[in-house]
Amino acid sequence: MKSEGNLWPDGKAWIAALAVALAAVAILFAMDRPPMCECGAIKLWHGVVQSSENSQHITDWYAPSHFTHGLIMAFFAWLLWTKWHWFGGKPARWALPIAVFVESAWEIAENTPMVINRYREVTISWGYSGDSIVNSASDIGWMMLGFLLALKLPPWASVALGVFLELLALAVIRDNLTLNVLMLLYPIDAVAAWQAGG
Repeated sequence: MKSEGNLWPDGKAWIAALAVALAAVAILFAMDRPPMCECGAIKLWHGVVQSSENSQHITDWYAPSHFTHGLIMAFFAWLLWTKWHWFGGKPARWALPIAVFVESAWEIAENTPMVINRYREVTISWGYSGDSIVNSASDIGWMMLGFLLALKLPPWASVALGVFLELLALAVIRDNLTLNVLMLLYPIDAVAAWQAGG
């Protein structure tokens, strides 16, 4: 976005972002989420969506959607602080900790019984049982990477990358961030049937 000078976190912002992420991990532990896959291993990559190990390892087919969260949050940070000059642009360096807070809040909400049951009922993730803490922490990391990369890329490159990741996931697993949000909030039978291979 070529505004990294304004939005790039300083040392205090990095510490705040790390503190928020660690607080999220502590909350997930308090929620009694499993620290790692019950299979007893931590894999760098697990690519089978319809399996008990999905959302249990470091990276899976939903990691791109968390990376895209970062691209989107960097856009909103640029819009609020650089384009619209909210707060005179002064707290812009706190954009990353705020983004980590938003992503962490989602990771915590996503692992509540209400959201887990909603995923099971209306999305492609019929057997979803929530994320392991390893996976949730990795998802926060992917969001941070997307956020930071978006600060360095020109806007067109961030958009192109986000579209590419959406289309890649759509082609490979018939799901992506767009469909995930749609089906979670407003399930459509025809989409569910297509995702199921019908």
